[in-house]
Amino acid sequence: MKSLTEHLWFNTKKRREYVNITPQVEEVVRKSGVREGLCLVNAMHITASVYINDDESGLIEDFDEFLEKTAPYDLKKYRHHRTGEDNGDAHLKRQLFGREVVVAITDGKLDFGPWEQIFYAEFDGRRRKRVLVKVIGE
Repeated sequence: MKSLTEHLWFNTKKRREYVNITPQVEEVVRKSGVREGLCLVNAMHITASVYINDDESGLIEDFDEFLEKTAPYDLKKYRHHRTGEDNGDAHLKRQLFGREVVVAITDGKLDFGPWEQIFYAEFDGRRRKRVLVKVIGE
């Protein structure tokens, strides 16, 4: 069995950003040489997510609006802020969008359904964060 682990690094300019990372993940899969297996893509920070969906700008705006309505950025709202932090909303947004995705690798390529793409979602940006990509298989 083969295995390859790499990290993708991000430093977003905005507090909330959604970045299509499919090309970077595809490159790690290609580099691994795995033809049949699995690819784990995992946000390594508790205020960021990795998810799969369509890369359509209106949909991404809808996601952002939904998350902001559900867990708005509000310095007075969250008990977590008693610790001196200001990112209680980002923790909740991460729980809604999840930590990681696993994608099958078939014939050396990510095995997606129609329109599926992998995204890094940042909810407390403007600092350096990483995503783990781990490929295993034969």
